[in-house]
Amino acid sequence: MNPYSPFVSQFARLVTEGRTLPLGGIPPLSRPRSAPDAPVALIFSPHPDDECIIGGLALRLGREAGWRVVNVAVTLGSNKERQQPRWRELQNACGWLGFDLEGAAPNGLERINPKTRAGDPAHWSGAVKAIAGSLTKHQPRAIFFPHEADWNSTHIGTHFLVMDALKSLPPDFQTALVETEFWGQMPSPNLMVESSGEDLADLLAALSFHVGEVRRNPYHLRLPAWMQDNVRRGAELVGGQGGAAPDFTFATLYRVRTRENGRVTELFSGGKQIGVRDFPGSALDWSR
Repeated sequence: MNPYSPFVSQFARLVTEGRTLPLGGIPPLSRPRSAPDAPVALIFSPHPDDECIIGGLALRLGREAGWRVVNVAVTLGSNKERQQPRWRELQNACGWLGFDLEGAAPNGLERINPKTRAGDPAHWSGAVKAIAGSLTKHQPRAIFFPHEADWNSTHIGTHFLVMDALKSLPPDFQTALVETEFWGQMPSPNLMVESSGEDLADLLAALSFHVGEVRRNPYHLRLPAWMQDNVRRGAELVGGQGGAAPDFTFATLYRVRTRENGRVTELFSGGKQIGVRDFPGSALDWSR
């Protein structure tokens, strides 16, 4: 008998049994409120659900460092009939995690992709102004947004939208840039952040509130495997080729830089690995 057969079958069994778990409707947890002067992290989500998928670090910043996390819904998807239902699902997901929520526009911004950026400068300029308004309003310590090659056209569009908004701000606007990945892998992440089993379970519960999406495709059940594979990749891409793998089970990869004096620069040299016992804000200290 192959000793690995039961190991593999357990993975398959868990995904099958996961389909019986509830979608949304989970009683809310008690969440302490952040202080009025708490540092702010803005998540610029291309679609509703991205705040949960890439939210490992943001969740820890809120829970362990007392940051206020605000999810900015850049779009609500292209299906107009689903936009308001997706907004309600997003409200439930963010509320469950303790994230604040605001929309970049009443029904989300439209046509956020490289084609619009190149071919419709008037439309793009209005979208840039909306994102710049969020940045000016919140003066965030850190912003989360997709990297420039995250495959999906709206993810790529959101990257350039945020970067163009930053360019429109005064040179003294300073923040940490935390680039994320989901559809397309980053070739050079420099930060790996571990999530505890409890944090990951909470991200999955929040993701399940996006009922219309996960009912169509139960990708929430595969998120743990994705975060395990991040540990495999991050051990070498962040830790260094041939380096010893950290004893992480679940993790998310990011690329962190800083915007200072009107320029984007490296925040630290090499890579950093933040375990569950490490302070999550240590990788974003641009006031060093």
